[in-house]
Amino acid sequence: MSTEVPARTQAKAASTSRHQMPGRESADRKQVTQGRWASVLLAPTLILLAVVIIYPVVNAIIMSFQKDAGLDTATGFFVQGGAAGFDNYAHWIAQQCNGVACPPGTLGSQFWGAMSTTFFFAIVTVALETVLGFWMAIIMARTFRGRSIVRAAVLVPWAIPTAVTAKLWFFIFAFEGIANKLFGQQILWTGSEWPARWAIIISDVWKTTPFMALLILAGLQLIPDEVYEAAKVDGASAWQRFTQITLPLVRPALMVAILFRMLDALRMFDLPYIMTQGGNNTTTLSILVVDQIRQGFNSAAALSTITFLVIFIVAFIFVRFLGANAVGAATSSGKK
Repeated sequence: MSTEVPARTQAKAASTSRHQMPGRESADRKQVTQGRWASVLLAPTLILLAVVIIYPVVNAIIMSFQKDAGLDTATGFFVQGGAAGFDNYAHWIAQQCNGVACPPGTLGSQFWGAMSTTFFFAIVTVALETVLGFWMAIIMARTFRGRSIVRAAVLVPWAIPTAVTAKLWFFIFAFEGIANKLFGQQILWTGSEWPARWAIIISDVWKTTPFMALLILAGLQLIPDEVYEAAKVDGASAWQRFTQITLPLVRPALMVAILFRMLDALRMFDLPYIMTQGGNNTTTLSILVVDQIRQGFNSAAALSTITFLVIFIVAFIFVRFLGANAVGAATSSGKK
C-alpha cells in the first residue's frame, strides 16, 4: 500500500506535466513574440528621441569644450576655434567685471546676475501659483451648478500662447495702460527694475496658475469622501480636516506639480524677453543663452550646459529629498 501511492502520484504528475508542457511552451513563445513586437514598435520613437534630444545635448556638450572662431588680436587674422578645455565654463562662472575678476560671492557678472534673477522669478512665481492654484482646486473640487463651465473657463489663460500673454500684459502695464489708470498711478512698469520684475511675475502667475490648479485638483479627487465624513463625525474642524487629511493625502500630487512648474520657471524666456527684452535686471539664464548665441556658439553651449546642470540638480533634489516622484506615486496608488 505504501509503494502504490507514490507510484500513482508520480504517474499522475507525469501525465499532468505532459499535458501542461505545450501550454507553457506556447506562453513562452507568445511572450517572446510580444517582446520582439514591442521592440519593433518602440524603435521609431527611440530613434526620434535620439535625433531630437540626445544628439543635440551631446553635441552641445562637445561644442562647450571648443573655442569660438574669431579674430586673433595678435595677428589680425580670422582663426578657427580649437580645444578650449574648461575655459568657456570658467568664463561664465568666474566672469570679468569691467576688465577685472568679480569678487567671490558677488553678483556682478552676467551669469550670476541672470542666475539670481532666474531663481527669484522661479521661487516667487511657483510659491504664488501653488497657493492660488490650491485655492482654485479646492473650489473646483466642490459640487455646484456650472462646475464644468468653471473648470473649462479656468483653462483659458493656460491655453493662450505665452507670446500673446506677454503682449497682452505689456499693453496692460504700459504707461497709459489699464494698470496705471486703475490704480491712478504713473508707474513705468517695464522701465525700472522692481516694477518690471513684478509685472513679469503677475503675468506668469495669471497664465500658469490654472496648470497648478488642474494638477492639484487631480490629487484632490483621489481622496475618498468617506474620509472627510468620518472626520466630521469625530468632530474635526475645517482647518483640522485640511491640515490632517487634505495636505498629507494630496502631497504626492502637489510635489509633482511644484516640480513640473519649477523646472518650467527655471527655463523662463518668453515673458521677460517680450515684455522687457531682458532689461532692468530681468535677464534670465535662457535669455542670456540666446544673447550669447549671437556672439559665439561654443560659449553659448557652455552656458546652456550649465543651465541644464542647474535644472537637473533642482529636479534631483525634488525627487530625492522632497518626494516629488511621479512614477513612485503612480506605482503606490496602483498597488492600493
